[in-house]
Amino acid sequence: MIRLGIMSFAHLHAEAYVENVRAIPDAELVGAADDDKTRGAHFARALGVRLWPTYEDLLAQQLHGVIVCSENARHRALVEMASRAGVHVLCEKPLATTLTDAHAMLEACKQGGVSLMVALPMRFSAPLLEVRRVLEARRLGEIFCCVSTNQGQNPRRHRDWFVDKRLAGGGAVMDHTVHLVDTLRWYLRSEVAEVYAQTTDLLSGGNGDVETGGLILLTFANGVFATIDCSWSRPASYPAWGGLTVELIGQHGVMRVDAFRQNLTIYPERSPGIHWEYWGSDANQGMIAEFVSAIRERRAPTVTGVDGCRALEVIVAAYESARTGRPVRLRME
Repeated sequence: MIRLGIMSFAHLHAEAYVENVRAIPDAELVGAADDDKTRGAHFARALGVRLWPTYEDLLAQQLHGVIVCSENARHRALVEMASRAGVHVLCEKPLATTLTDAHAMLEACKQGGVSLMVALPMRFSAPLLEVRRVLEARRLGEIFCCVSTNQGQNPRRHRDWFVDKRLAGGGAVMDHTVHLVDTLRWYLRSEVAEVYAQTTDLLSGGNGDVETGGLILLTFANGVFATIDCSWSRPASYPAWGGLTVELIGQHGVMRVDAFRQNLTIYPERSPGIHWEYWGSDANQGMIAEFVSAIRERRAPTVTGVDGCRALEVIVAAYESARTGRPVRLRME
């Protein structure tokens, strides 16, 4: 039995991960810990999870792995704590808010002899996997360019810290760019060479001190260029919290994928209002299953800390480009 714990309920995805772990026959959710005692008690009670007094107490329960769901700026401390305890880590995205922290986390896990996986569930999305198979078969031929979106609601309605730059590291660019950068790297098998970005804080009033919209242009080392709309542009009345699409223009045609199209739109007579009910695959479930399998099989996960670091490099460059108004070249390693 693979014994897992959750470190912090700060990120709203922690709530879903509880059920994802419980759905895996050979995995056991030993419990959780949270430095915010009120928050921890609330979610532990609501989800039926045992709450340990401290992170150290949780790590002492002979765990195989932990899922780190703290505020973005606090990932490093928890990942380093887990690595010192010899516990494998699945860290919520983005990996960190600075490259210094990200590199330190990679080194800590290397020194601790544990794996570091990053929560990039789109690698496990059935629609996106089908596109990957089409690309691998070269049915589109050479890819020339890509148009992608990860639009959603301002997450402040779920957790206030998302609009606190000190804790989140940024706004929509920090929150929504990472999935598309990782998907495009995965599809194109190439690294980002140049980043140009523009951001705005005009969307969704009461946004704190972070940007709420962003458009990013990427040029890859293989010559492909791609655009990313990472904006928190959906109103609170929208049926879902977000969405992700990718359109690829190739030599033999065009392919468009919507990662969250597998749903029914519900129009109830009473609240909570119009919403989506998903009938399709659960990318989070696939991601948690991969984390458990990697631990059980004593191998590296398919999405690693390096992948998280590559995505963060693009995010950092996007902020620099938005600040200066100039494209930013990335160092190719």
